[in-house]
Order: sequence, then C-alpha cells, then structure tokens
Amino acid sequence: MPFLRGRLIPEDLDEKIELSKSQGAVPFLVSCMSGTTVQGVFDPLDHIADICDKHKLWMHVDACWGGSVLFSKKHRHLMKGVDRANSVAWNPHKMLVAGLQCSALLLKDTTNLLKQCHSANATYLFQQDKFYDVNLDIGDKSVQCSRKVDCLKLWLMWKAVGSMGLEERVDKAFIHARYLVEQMKKREGFQLLSMPEFVNVCFWFIPPSLRGKEGTEDYQEKLAKVAPVIKERMMKQGTMMVGYQPLGNKVNFFRVTVFSPLLSQKDMDFFLDEIERLGKDL
Repeated sequence: MPFLRGRLIPEDLDEKIELSKSQGAVPFLVSCMSGTTVQGVFDPLDHIADICDKHKLWMHVDACWGGSVLFSKKHRHLMKGVDRANSVAWNPHKMLVAGLQCSALLLKDTTNLLKQCHSANATYLFQQDKFYDVNLDIGDKSVQCSRKVDCLKLWLMWKAVGSMGLEERVDKAFIHARYLVEQMKKREGFQLLSMPEFVNVCFWFIPPSLRGKEGTEDYQEKLAKVAPVIKERMMKQGTMMVGYQPLGNKVNFFRVTVFSPLLSQKDMDFFLDEIERLGKDL
C-alpha cells in the first residue's frame, strides 16, 4: 500500500483498489491508522471514507494509540471523518493511562454483528430458555468468552476525572511534546526525524565526536550504535526507560512518547539533560 511518511495516500489507494479489481481480486476492507506506533501519524480519514463509499468497502480505523485525541477539542481534528468508519479499535490503557488492559472495539453496526460472527451457541454455557433476557449473556459474542471487565476500568476513571479531566490529560501531553521539540531545536546534538503531529518525538542524539561528520562513509554505522549504548547506560544507572528503533533505511533513533499526567516540564528538562550526559563521551 502507498504511504507518505507512514500516512496512507488516498489517491494511490483508489488506484490500488481499481488495479486489484482488474486482476480479479475482491477488496473488502481498508484499515486506516490514527496514531502509528513509531511516528504517531494520522491517516486522512475523510478522504479514505470517500474511497470506501465509492467501492463499498468496510472502513476500519486502528486508533489504539491515537483515539484518545477525540477527548480534546483542540486536537480531535486529527481524526476528522472517524464517524464514517464501520469499526474503530481503541486502547484507553495507552494515552489515557487506564489500567492494563483496557481495549475497545467500536462498531457502527447495530445488528449484533459480533454475536453473528463469534457465537458458538454453547448450550452448556448460554442456555436460551433462561428466565431473563439472554442478550445479557454477552460472553457469547466474544472470541475469548471469559474475560475481565475491561470497561469497568474506563468507567471508573471517567467518573473520577470526568471528560474535562481526560481532555486535560490529552492537551497536557501535546504541550509536553511541543516543549521537548522546541528545546531540542535549541540544543546541539539533537536531530528530529521529522516534526511530530502527535506526542511521539523521534530523534537522534549526535555525540560531539560525530557532529559535522554527516557526510563521512561510516557516519550512519557509528550513529546506529549511539542509541543502544545510551539506552544501556540509562537502564544500568536506573534513571530512565526510553525506547529506540530503526525505521526503513533510518538507523536507530530514540522515540519518546510523552503522555503520563504525572509528568512536568521539569521532567522534560531532565530527560534532555540525561540524554546529553549519557551520550557526550561516545
């Protein structure tokens, strides 16, 4: 599928669908992203929905990471068009920090589709001649059957902090991420992978020994070793836990996702200082 910086390109998607049909294939679903794992990219849902309507395809949105932006009046525009999707996956245990695990699959369908797909009608579990409404036996529409009451964690948290409290969590995460980016621009040695549209800040730390040597033959090879060593040092010293990874032809870079409501601007400054301290001698 065609992507631009991890974002699906609607025009190319339309062409791909037409090509698939001409080759005898039967496309049935388009899966979109709202907040990719690494770069935090959001697909243009409204445009994709137009294409799904045109070809009569099911539109699914993987909003496990980014779906919580809908709580924010300031940032919900990132998911404009999500109301046109047939299904949405969302993990409140991520950005909203609900207790693990807390996952939701939201469906526009009102025909009890999950039960149609998954029901085993096991008479030893879900007898149909009970004295109460058997629609209350929701276990028969789940792949897992027995499971913990995930929704209770979300409900309790929502009751405790309210919609405004959840909105503040989302907005605060964006503020911290933007602060990090602005501070990185002021410091030597921090190079952004790209400007973030979400709260994923991806960057390289360039030690003093590599600065100004970007054009040398072994630069990328040496840069690839920086993040793993800094990661090892921070873990052994017990100061931080920050992930890194390569992406395509891009060598190892750090990815910090800022979303805990307990974090402060002071923590952002500590993070930057600590990266510098741990990597300055490499």
